Amino acid sequence: MSLVHAAVLALVLAAVPAGSARAADPATPATPAAAATTAATIEQPRSFGHVLGDVLTQRVLLEHQGRPIEPGALPTAARIDLWLERRPSRIETDAQGKRWLAVEYQVINAPRALAAISLPALTIATASGPALALPAWPVSIGPLAPAEAFGQGDLQPLRPDRPVAALATYPIEQHLKFSLLALLAVLLAWLAWWAWRNMREAQQLPFAHAWRELKRIDDPASPEAWRVLHRALNRSAGRVVHGASLPQLLADAPYLRPLQPRLEDFYRESTRRFFFAESTAAPAEAQAAYPLKPLCRALRNAEKRHRH
Repeated sequence: MSLVHAAVLALVLAAVPAGSARAADPATPATPAAAATTAATIEQPRSFGHVLGDVLTQRVLLEHQGRPIEPGALPTAARIDLWLERRPSRIETDAQGKRWLAVEYQVINAPRALAAISLPALTIATASGPALALPAWPVSIGPLAPAEAFGQGDLQPLRPDRPVAALATYPIEQHLKFSLLALLAVLLAWLAWWAWRNMREAQQLPFAHAWRELKRIDDPASPEAWRVLHRALNRSAGRVVHGASLPQLLADAPYLRPLQPRLEDFYRESTRRFFFAESTAAPAEAQAAYPLKPLCRALRNAEKRHRH
């Protein structure tokens, strides 16, 4: 019986190592699985002094045991947490020709007081070779402004409105003054030229001179007023003009032809006044009503248009 027990015990003891070996077989692939991830060579951003809007860049060397590796997929842009947002990743090449994976994070919130946060841990798969493991990296971020002002000197909660410096208007004023003086000089020169031209025309042009003299005569129906207009017509023709020689004047001075009916009427009225005044039964009021000044002004205007 003892022999049977001994045989059974021997069989059991012989079976135990074999079972243990078989149980360990499934764990053998764990060794390559553990070796499938390797620590990456990383250039970390500084850990302090960051505020809202700052960009923190991690640079991962794309090499393993001196051989370049290619990442399977780049980390995607995404919101990480309350404080960080990952921006699109990129691959850079430095001056030595080494390739780096740049992973950027931007601070998107500001704490009320100094706070510690962490850039997240990452595992970056590669096309061939082990994955690159990036551990979490702690950094501190600060508030944009202290919760309370210091209340010392110029460090107050509110600052007074900043006074706006007055613009330097002296050059503008000087330029405006010179411009106004130049404009005034031009206007004065133009007025002087206009007065000189009118004075010269009043002396040289027959009808302009007659109009100037006629304005000085109080009674436009006086014989002197009629003589003034006769002298102007004679000067314009260069000879004595009467009713019969009026066509010759109009032929020599075509600009007076539109006034031919009024000139013919003028000479008829002049003949009646100076040669048949005693036999004419027309009253004095009718004689005084002859439009001598309007005729002289019309002749002056026609002469001016012709001259200019």
